[in-house]
Amino acid sequence: MDADALLEGLDPAQRDAVMSDAAPLCILAGAGSGKTRALTRRIAYRIATGTAEAEHVLALTFTRKAAGELGNRLGALGVRNRVAAGTFHAIAYAQLRSRWADRDERPPALLDRKVRLLAPLLGRHRASVQPADLAGEIEWAKARMVTPERYEAEAAKTGRRPPLPAAAMAAIYTGYEAEKRKRGLVDFDDLLMLCASALETDPGFTAAQRWRFRHLFVDEFQDVNPVQFRLLEGWRGDGSDLCVVGDPNQAIYAWNGADAGYLTGFRARFPGAGVVQLDANYRSSPQVLAVANTVLGAGHRHTRPLRPNRGDGPVPTVTCHPTDVDEARAVARALRDRHGPGRPWSQLAVLTRTNAQSVLFEEAFRAARVPYRVRGGGAFLDQPEVKDALADLRRSPARVPFASQLADLEAMAVDEGGTDERRLHIDALVRLGREYTAADPAASASGFLGWLAATVRADEPEQAGDAVQLVTFHRAKGLEWPVVFLAGLERGLVPIGHATTPEDRAEERRLLYVAITRAERELHCSWAERRTFGSRTQTRTASPYLSAVEAACRALEAGGEVDWRRLIDEQRSRLRAVPSPARSKVEVGRNADPHVLDALKAWRSSTAKASGVPAYVIFHDTTLAAVAEAKPRDRAALLALPGLGPVKAERYGEAILALVAEHAVA
Repeated sequence: MDADALLEGLDPAQRDAVMSDAAPLCILAGAGSGKTRALTRRIAYRIATGTAEAEHVLALTFTRKAAGELGNRLGALGVRNRVAAGTFHAIAYAQLRSRWADRDERPPALLDRKVRLLAPLLGRHRASVQPADLAGEIEWAKARMVTPERYEAEAAKTGRRPPLPAAAMAAIYTGYEAEKRKRGLVDFDDLLMLCASALETDPGFTAAQRWRFRHLFVDEFQDVNPVQFRLLEGWRGDGSDLCVVGDPNQAIYAWNGADAGYLTGFRARFPGAGVVQLDANYRSSPQVLAVANTVLGAGHRHTRPLRPNRGDGPVPTVTCHPTDVDEARAVARALRDRHGPGRPWSQLAVLTRTNAQSVLFEEAFRAARVPYRVRGGGAFLDQPEVKDALADLRRSPARVPFASQLADLEAMAVDEGGTDERRLHIDALVRLGREYTAADPAASASGFLGWLAATVRADEPEQAGDAVQLVTFHRAKGLEWPVVFLAGLERGLVPIGHATTPEDRAEERRLLYVAITRAERELHCSWAERRTFGSRTQTRTASPYLSAVEAACRALEAGGEVDWRRLIDEQRSRLRAVPSPARSKVEVGRNADPHVLDALKAWRSSTAKASGVPAYVIFHDTTLAAVAEAKPRDRAALLALPGLGPVKAERYGEAILALVAEHAVA
């Protein structure tokens, strides 16, 4: 490899990240700033300049897909088949298998699904909670290294809202651990603790792992949880050759145990560490970034605002729909309008806060004949061709080298043909086999099957065909599309209803920021005034974060540059005027001026009749009550109220302000 060639095409900050002699080194990489490019070039540059040896590099990621992409990029740069790249679970499992073999110990069986053991433990709670919810809570506890004995105290300390009362949750957690021990099982979370403990207590094992992996690189460091950090420290020991890459503004997994403090406090934890910041965005238009930077706000930003490096795009839009069905149908129509010869369906995406929101969109897309794919809709290991291939591996004689089995698998896919989707699945399985081989020198079919269960259990298949992507905000992280629709931006969804603490709401704001920064050129935001949940239809109000979006859009429409400080100050004052999430619908407008409220309702009735629409399409009772309570005197005060965006303010603002001025009691 030519070291100088590896620096070509990099901006000054990226070059600093690649060439820095600092150890440890922290790279703060904003959305779309070339994070993976900087990381892979740094690894390749270190190898090319002789300051790192490929066979002693360990690159840690959080998903199998990220590990595969990292490996592919390194291969394209000339680093081939020697760098170990994988998830924390995958590397830990490979090392534990090696240790068990060296000690002639029988490996414990791996529990692939916690719900199998949890369901029988529910007892009287069977009707009130799902086993999957309990599994998620146990995973949070294990990520934070919280034992069953400490669970109640830790849940109270952190303000945790478990699916069952803390005492009951602790009892089930205790029973789950006892049942595992009784059956000789370990779960995926145990792999991290087992490996970390072995590194702390077994000098021979520790020396071997630290000798093999001397140069550590960690991607998405804001997502590291305490047990992963403990494992990382076990691998690192007293060494300083550590490089981490992350973005605190994309920290969206605290609910699952992640602790962004390891990233934001990197210098305090590692005195003398170097920090390089990448703030040039190469993904999104200036208009999209204007919205993203304003939504994030000064009080929630840990890095400099992102700087655009792409050409202008259209100003993002905000649309309010009467109902959730209307919203889904409107998005389907908009997708059809934007699809054409130069824009395949795959360049369009619809992002929602929750999985449950996808159902209406699926129905609308089917009716409009819009091809779509729900990302995360199927487990990779459950695909028929994958299951058949794994069955063949199980039947293969142990004496056949694993490399030969992989080659046969690849040849079989080519010989048998089949659909593009089938070939993609088999190709993905072969790639996984190669990733596993890089992590485990004593690769075998049985080891590969266990490794797969530990690393790919929740991954979705790569699917063939041109289709719109329907994705949740969380699953959209790391992805990008030219055109993005953000739907259901309502209080109760964005932020989610159970986000009651300042920390929770800050994470929800970052989650919206992540969703916005998936858009390359076009961004369209929408919400519905009425949404049906089961058999109940509820009145909705716009997300409080939408006021920031609308403020940025108004500034962009007016022309000129966006004044970040002024807009952020505006958002702070507006959010203070918006009722707290803790206030119920009954409480909002409790102090409404009755004279103003009666006048507003009479006006709404006549306006709806003249327009030929139901009254709620004009304004809902909660919006009118908020107006009658706040008694706004100008357009800015009006826009600060829930349910009032720029469209409705433009259409009805003068009439509302006149009614308030006429009927308000001093």
